[in-house]
Amino acid sequence: MDHTQLSVLDLGIIALYLVSMVVVGVWFVRRIKDTGDYYVAGRSLGPLVMMATVCATIIGGSGLMGRAGVAYSSGTKAVLTAIPYLLGMFIFSGIAGKISDIGMKYDVTSIPDLFERRFGKTAKILLAAMVAFTMMGTVASQVTATATIINMLGGQVGLSFEAGALIACIIFMVYTASSGLFGVVYTDVLQFYMLILFVYILIPVASLRSIGGFSTFLANLDPALAKPYLNGSILGDIVTYLVFTMAGAEMWQRAFAAKDRGSAKKGMFLGTAVYGVTIALVYFMGVAAHQVIGDDALAVYGTTDAVVPALAIHVLPIGLTGLALAGILSVIMSTADSYLLVSVQTCVHDIGKTFFPEMKDKTEILLSRVFSIVLPLGALVIALYIKNAYNILMFAWSFYAAAAGIPAFAALFWKKATSAGVIAGMAAGFTVCIGWKLAGEPFGLGSAVPGTIACGIALIAVSLATCKSHPSALLDAGKAR
Repeated sequence: MDHTQLSVLDLGIIALYLVSMVVVGVWFVRRIKDTGDYYVAGRSLGPLVMMATVCATIIGGSGLMGRAGVAYSSGTKAVLTAIPYLLGMFIFSGIAGKISDIGMKYDVTSIPDLFERRFGKTAKILLAAMVAFTMMGTVASQVTATATIINMLGGQVGLSFEAGALIACIIFMVYTASSGLFGVVYTDVLQFYMLILFVYILIPVASLRSIGGFSTFLANLDPALAKPYLNGSILGDIVTYLVFTMAGAEMWQRAFAAKDRGSAKKGMFLGTAVYGVTIALVYFMGVAAHQVIGDDALAVYGTTDAVVPALAIHVLPIGLTGLALAGILSVIMSTADSYLLVSVQTCVHDIGKTFFPEMKDKTEILLSRVFSIVLPLGALVIALYIKNAYNILMFAWSFYAAAAGIPAFAALFWKKATSAGVIAGMAAGFTVCIGWKLAGEPFGLGSAVPGTIACGIALIAVSLATCKSHPSALLDAGKAR
């Protein structure tokens, strides 16, 4: 079999999958009656649906293809940077019930909404602006991953990376714009089962068979890829992932969409647990690629993001290859639509409605659909500029984690946090993070580390200095109505 070509059957399966995602999105249009349906699916998600959408959202193109590429090139770095996110998500699972209760009691649908209730409009707008850009950057990482797969088929269908990126954007636009969180969540459920069966089971099993078994894999494993190590860059990524989970707007949205506190906690916990299992499988696929496709993936495919789809093409027969690549696409799309919807909600609801509070639901939904078309174009520009899923993700997440992670935790739990303190913390975290990055990240230390420290110091110092003269009320979750 030519390992750079796909059969007509495989191409047909991939095309059928992409079309079916659009159809599902359009089908849920009729479920949208108000903004509550569009943004938080009418607060109707049970624990099993929550589990599927949480896990599918966490994994993503950057979490699968980008992290497998990191394992291929840097070994255990892929695991060391994944575990902090896993731990952070378990912590978040523990507070998801409180977030759900606050959402129902105060009609809060987003983390900027919470900031407005505790710290005022200025804090809300500052956070919303960072959320919108961060989510768009994350969508860009998924566009890059999708374009990488489509570009691998370029020899057969004449599609470049740029054309693949455009196709990815159009698909994301259609079903997110059509159906909001209903379409996003229920396509996530389908995508969850596809990615588990056709990616996390099928590809590793076939890879082991191709290599000759686990003992052969271990015997041929490059020791450099199995040796744990730590440097400033990895430490920066670890802090980014750990702190980001406290303010990840996409997970706050899922918690607000749960039908009750128990569903929020249980669904988050189960989805995170499944993600934990996939960490080892992604590492395995990345390092196994050396033994299956060789050491020159970057030269052959132009990016290490391509190692998982390349692995699938090498080890799977006709038909199953198409299903595996459709499964990989499902991973990407399940994350892209989630982050795109959060970005849309932030721009229209959190920013737009703050300045135009009389905006009607129908107008808001219409504008949300318009922004679902406009914002992916910004993600397209970022994707075409950077062209590496993991690098785009860390660029977007590092400054947001530094500026928003600690303030988000304070908004829930610290009664002495004030508007001035939170604004000072966000400004300090953002400024130091960006300044550190522009300075070339001195000592090799990732920018999220000094940014997070600066944010925490500024937030605590200013809040303690102003809490008596300008207190802000801590929201009590209580019992949801």
